[in-house]
Amino acid sequence: MENFRTIYLHHKKEKQTQEQVDEISTTAKKYGFMLTNEHKQADIIICFGDDGNFLHGVRKTGFRSSCLYVGMSNTDSPGIYTNFSYRNVQSFFSLLKENSFDFVRFPLLEVSINNEPPALCLNETVVRSSIIKTLAIDVYIDNHFFEHYQGDGLIVSTPSGSTGYNKSTKGAVTDPELPCLQLTELAPLTNKSSNSLGSSLILNQNRTLILEIKQDGNDHPIIGLDNEAYSIRNIQSLLVRLSNRSIQTVNNPEFSYWDNITAIFL
Repeated sequence: MENFRTIYLHHKKEKQTQEQVDEISTTAKKYGFMLTNEHKQADIIICFGDDGNFLHGVRKTGFRSSCLYVGMSNTDSPGIYTNFSYRNVQSFFSLLKENSFDFVRFPLLEVSINNEPPALCLNETVVRSSIIKTLAIDVYIDNHFFEHYQGDGLIVSTPSGSTGYNKSTKGAVTDPELPCLQLTELAPLTNKSSNSLGSSLILNQNRTLILEIKQDGNDHPIIGLDNEAYSIRNIQSLLVRLSNRSIQTVNNPEFSYWDNITAIFL
């Protein structure tokens, strides 16, 4: 960390936000850090706002593994990724200057659609029906047939992403330091011709999921990569696995990940 001195600030272009960002910039310079408008030149990327803005910032800057990502909330409410508050910006930069943080790496998902070059996700990938008709999907684990699913769609999430869309559909919250991926079903049909697992499935980091979309007239679902949606026609398959890439961030020494979970959900 001693060589990490150049900061890029990712934030929304709003008047109130800009005033807060100006204060963050002034404080950063006070503690000896440099600011840049080019994220490729930065070794510290501060995403200012909420968790959604953090996800957008990580995607915009290319999921860099060589820099440090920091989530800073613009309110008193913490997030899963925005575990530092703007109101404590002085103490944050003091700790950053002293290297008084524990570092943690969050794994990324690798998603290949129709055997094209893979895209990356930090939270989850979602495949959902774009019309009022169920999706039919054959699910394979490591090339072995697992189940025939029919319903509104499927979510594949990372450990850190398990608290998002996955949790809202009764998926499990997983330890962020447990390398795994989770498959969760959205409103599955349960009858004699279509009877899938019906619960979340947690797989170890070496597993590969293949989702084959049945070509029955509903073969152009919406694909979600974190908080961005894509409509792609003629989707035949998705290959999903944990990437060998990850992003590095820091734990708040005064507010742990589990403190965040308690504050947000309990």
